[in-house]
Amino acid sequence: MRTHDAVEVQISSITRGAVTLETANELRDRLREKRPLRIKWGADPSAPDIHLGHTVILNKLKVFQDLGHEVIVIIGDFTARIGDPSGRSKTRPQLSKEDVAQNAETYTKQVFKILDPKNTTVVFNSEWLDRLTFEDIVQLASKVTVAQLLQREDYAKRYASGVPISMHEFLYPLAQAFDSIHVKADVEIGGTDQTFNLLMGRELQRSYGQKPQVIMTAPLLEGIDGVEKMSKSLGNHIGIAEPPFEIFGKVMSISDELMPRYYELLTEFDYSALKKEIAHPKALKMKLAWEIVKRFHGTGAADSAQKNFEQTYGKKGIPEDDAWVRVHKIKPGTYWLPQLLKESELAESTSEARRLIKQGAVSVDSVKITDEHAKIEFNAMQPAQIIKVGKKKFSRIIVA
Repeated sequence: MRTHDAVEVQISSITRGAVTLETANELRDRLREKRPLRIKWGADPSAPDIHLGHTVILNKLKVFQDLGHEVIVIIGDFTARIGDPSGRSKTRPQLSKEDVAQNAETYTKQVFKILDPKNTTVVFNSEWLDRLTFEDIVQLASKVTVAQLLQREDYAKRYASGVPISMHEFLYPLAQAFDSIHVKADVEIGGTDQTFNLLMGRELQRSYGQKPQVIMTAPLLEGIDGVEKMSKSLGNHIGIAEPPFEIFGKVMSISDELMPRYYELLTEFDYSALKKEIAHPKALKMKLAWEIVKRFHGTGAADSAQKNFEQTYGKKGIPEDDAWVRVHKIKPGTYWLPQLLKESELAESTSEARRLIKQGAVSVDSVKITDEHAKIEFNAMQPAQIIKVGKKKFSRIIVA
C-alpha cells in the first residue's frame, strides 16, 4: 500500500466518531513521519472508578494503539488537587492527597481493561508539577493573558454573572498544558468539554519551542438519566468495575431513545442495521447490556447477569445468583420486620421500612406483608428466608 493510502486509512479509522480534529493536515504530516506517535490522555482521579463515559476516549486510544502508536496516560494526581473547572458553574471542591492517591490506584488498574499494557505508559503529573518553582509558574503564566482565559465559556459566564473565579482555577488549564509540554505529546484526546484545555496545550507547546499537538475531541456520553453527561458525582454513571448485575441492570434502565447513542459510542455494532434484525426495543437493550458486561467481565458473567435479570424482572422471581442478594446472618428468634429491613440494609430506617410495608412493597419468601407490626420467626428448621423490597432489593436471612 502506498504511503498516501496507508495514511488515509489511518485517518479514517482514527476520526470515526470524533467531534473535532485540529487539524487533519497536521495529523497527516505526523503520520507520514512513519514513527509511533505519542498520544496523550489525561484523567484526574476525582472519583475512584472509571465509568463508561471514560471508555469512549479509551476506545479511541485503543484505535491508535492498534495502528502502532504509543499511548501516554497521565493520571492527574496533581491537577485533581486543583479541580478542573470545565463545565462548572462554581468552584469545584479540592481533594486531599490521600483521596487522590486512593482513586488513582483504581484508575491505573482499570485502564488496562481496554488498553494494551505493552503500548501504554502510565505517569503521574505530580512527578513534574510538584517540582515547579514559583518562578517556573510565573514564567508559565506569562505566556497567557487574562483575556485569553476569559474566552473560555464557563469562565466568561461566571465572570458575567458575578460568580467568583479563584486564581487557582485559572492555573488549571496551564497545568494541563504543561503536561503536554513535559511528555512531548503529538496528539491529545479529550471530551468536548476539554476543548479549551486542549487548545491551551497547543499554544503553550509553541511557546516552549515544540511542535503543537494535534487535538481530537470525542463526544460526551450521557448518563443513565439521559440528560447530564455521565458523572459519578451526579449518580448517573455505570462503572466498568461494578459487579456484572449492576452494569446489566443500569444499562437496562436507560431510555429507548438513548440506546442508539450507547450503541454508537460503546460498541462496534451498527444500531440501524441491528434494529432490522432485532425489532423489539427490550431485546435490543438486552443485547446492549450483555455486550457491555461481556467486555468488562467476560461471557460467563454476561450470561449469568442476563439470566438473573430475566428471572428477577421478567418472572418476578428471586435471582439465583447470590451476588444479587444481600446476605444477613441472625440468631434464632422472632424479629420485628421493620427493624429487620433496616439491619439487612433494605431500608435506611425503621420509618422508611414501615412505609414500604404499608405500600405493599415487601414480601417474605414470596408472601406479601402489609402489616407494619409484623414479626417473623426464624429458627434452625427454616435456616434461610428471602426478603424482597420493591423490584430489585433482596436479602437472604440466614439463621446462624
